Amino acid sequence: MPFPRGKKPTVTAGSKIPKLNTTKSENQEEGPQVKRSSSPPHGAPKKRTAFIDITNAHKVQISLPGRKKESAKKTVKKTSSTTVSAKNQANLKKSSSVSSEGAPAEKEKSDLEEEKPLEVEAPADVAAPVEELVAATSPAAREVPPHLQRQHIPVEFDIDSENSEDSYMCPEYAKDIFDYLKQREEKFVLCNYMPKQPSLNPEMRAILIDWLVEVQENFELYHETLYLAVKMTDHYLSQTPVHREMLQLVGSTAMLIASKFEERSPPCVDDFLYICDDAYKREELISTEASILQTLSFDINIPIPYRFLRRYAKCVSAGMDTLTLARYYCEMSLMEMDLVVERGSLVASACLLMALVAKDLGGWSPILQFHSGYQTSDLAPVVRRLHSMLTTPPDDKLRAIRNKYSHKVFFEVATLPVVDIDVLEKALAQ
Repeated sequence: MPFPRGKKPTVTAGSKIPKLNTTKSENQEEGPQVKRSSSPPHGAPKKRTAFIDITNAHKVQISLPGRKKESAKKTVKKTSSTTVSAKNQANLKKSSSVSSEGAPAEKEKSDLEEEKPLEVEAPADVAAPVEELVAATSPAAREVPPHLQRQHIPVEFDIDSENSEDSYMCPEYAKDIFDYLKQREEKFVLCNYMPKQPSLNPEMRAILIDWLVEVQENFELYHETLYLAVKMTDHYLSQTPVHREMLQLVGSTAMLIASKFEERSPPCVDDFLYICDDAYKREELISTEASILQTLSFDINIPIPYRFLRRYAKCVSAGMDTLTLARYYCEMSLMEMDLVVERGSLVASACLLMALVAKDLGGWSPILQFHSGYQTSDLAPVVRRLHSMLTTPPDDKLRAIRNKYSHKVFFEVATLPVVDIDVLEKALAQ
């Protein structure tokens, strides 16, 4: 499989991707920026303050308890004689006659202060729904339906209360979020699609994943971007036959879409054309992007194992070295065609169990069973498959992940010996 075509650019050790060319092409030149005017367009309605100019509220005089009449006199506008009720007119005539007869000004003022605000009686057809609304908002009627009630989490399994003051951690419904993601996995279950691809084989897919890992490293993208790109590639290949010469285009386009979904500042189209050594044209990449999105029905929020792994590692307060070892196992699983059919939460659980056993931190504890929903028997087949993959002699052409996790930043976990199978079987038997 030609990855990429033409002469490959020179790179530094541990990387095959050249330095990015971030200069804009002629097709990317931006037009003049037009400053947005702050004044409203001609004929547009004026801005209005909330609760003042809504419907006909400006016609209603509001009396607040404890407010003196002096301040009220300053705000009340004159109303036409047609809008003043007969009762108000009678009160005004009475007060004026009392004042003309020589009544003290203090008494007139006290009478005005003691006057209560007008109470408007609602029609019968309006009063009935209001009474029903009041009855509906009683404490008995405000009970949460059973399907909306939060799941009771035992105290010994509560891992989110410590973040009760951190709104970014969503402690109130973090468990519900991951339960939803686990249910959503059922929509994205894959099968072994290679028999449907006459021009491809598992080795070609492994080469593509190895190359995408290098792209993620050199672009300094999130790990979530890499996992999502691999997931989208697999889902697209499961439905669309692709020639081997276009496989790299599919992978780079999936990485572009994942970058737009996950990254704050995703690389541009020209960057992905550059890393492909200009083997494809801009129109081809954009056309492939549209094809992938249409094939996936624009539903690209696919649950990935990396998010489940971080969540489950928090359940046992795993250290960064243990989590990194599990991440190494999980990233290696991306290249294995046999594990494409497994759910991401199950793969993440198996990787974490292997890391815990390798670090002698115990097995699959009850708190992990509660949050993951998996028993040890559910993890056993995937754990054995992961162990077989890790103990197989590595291919010298596919060393991107091993080189990546051999760095000090990742605690050199790729250089650690793989846990013995007998120790694993003992942990799985518990």
